[in-house]
Amino acid sequence: MILQKWLETARVYFDRRMLTMLGLGFSSGFPFLLVGGTLALWLTDAHISLEIIGLFALVKIPYSFKWLWSPLTDRLRLPFFGRFGRRRGWALFSQSLLILSILAMAAVNPANSVYLMMFLAALAVFASATQDIVLDAFRVECFTPEEQGAGAAIFILGYRIGFIFSGAVALLLAAVISWNEVYILMSLGAVIGIISILFCREPETGTAPQPIQGRTPLQKLKNFYLSAVKAPIADFIRRRDWKVIVLFVMVYKLCDSYMAPMSMPFYDAMGFSKEEIAYVTKIFGMIATIIGGLWGGLVVKRYGIVKSLILGSLLQGATTLMFVAQTYAGHNLGVLMLTISLDNLAGGMSTTFFVAYISSLCNVTYTATQYALLSSFMSLVRDLLSSTSGFLVQLFSWQIFFIITTLMSLPGLLLIFYMKKHGGLKPYAEAAHK
Repeated sequence: MILQKWLETARVYFDRRMLTMLGLGFSSGFPFLLVGGTLALWLTDAHISLEIIGLFALVKIPYSFKWLWSPLTDRLRLPFFGRFGRRRGWALFSQSLLILSILAMAAVNPANSVYLMMFLAALAVFASATQDIVLDAFRVECFTPEEQGAGAAIFILGYRIGFIFSGAVALLLAAVISWNEVYILMSLGAVIGIISILFCREPETGTAPQPIQGRTPLQKLKNFYLSAVKAPIADFIRRRDWKVIVLFVMVYKLCDSYMAPMSMPFYDAMGFSKEEIAYVTKIFGMIATIIGGLWGGLVVKRYGIVKSLILGSLLQGATTLMFVAQTYAGHNLGVLMLTISLDNLAGGMSTTFFVAYISSLCNVTYTATQYALLSSFMSLVRDLLSSTSGFLVQLFSWQIFFIITTLMSLPGLLLIFYMKKHGGLKPYAEAAHK
């Protein structure tokens, strides 16, 4: 009986829209490690210090401020690319820029030009962030509130497959060819996104933007600001307890995100080879993440967002403690497989819960701007705080680092219970507004 209920719930995954979400998720996910963990290992091989590697987290700052240009994607069509539609045109533009920036990274030797590499990585992040603005809006506009969990799960599945491509595949290639050649091959990943965009329809929201009114350029600029920037922000802050919601968005995933820049250096410090890291953390681990993401989508659909977020917060903290055990086990593949499996399973579930939640907060009239604004709050804290992770490891130890990281799961859990009482977990259509 229970199995039958779960199977009925799982039918949502057989909607043909899910195939599009899979491709778009891949397109969104594959650049992340190329400017994150994979790049960190390249820098480690180039004998760059842990302090500098930690500072590379700052190149992800554009993810935190993408809301600044997100109104453009809500209101404007690009020249040339606009012929494909508003959302699709912006997606194709950002994917083209992403290819060029990754190829530029491939032409640099970080041992001689580490700050040039930092700049090019930041450019790739800008292109990736712009793509994320569009694809997140595309996903939210394709599904009803009840379908957001499943849509988020499939999108994240594609995202994680992108991780495997730029993580495990990149590491395996790095064992036989140079890092520069690896990044040339990695740039081809954007082709998946381009194909997905070309073979999908522009979402129909019924909220197509009207031409910007005004007799003079100054009047048009003012009206654009009022309709594209001020209006979506004003709409969001009309929501009761919006400040608490913003705080929650900033801290919910802090436990996972803080340790991310140090994951590759940690595996290297434990004595694991590139091949071992690839097979265990990038392939085996990603499978666990994918299972967690898909399961998370079903949990949201069956039990609702409140119970899901509580479960996700508890799992994030509990599984991070496994890395403390890994520090004592050292170079032990069995312990690493268990640690990565549990951590990635929890991470996949909590990410699905989180994405479904912030998707439900958006007014479809301003999807790109509001989703970008909310996700930027999370990435801002992630990037600013995680830039200190290398210094924390050097100051204390790996054990203390992971214990401190575990404690970062508590603020989000406490805020869930507060918002449950005050209505902060309700979707946009049900929420009370001022």
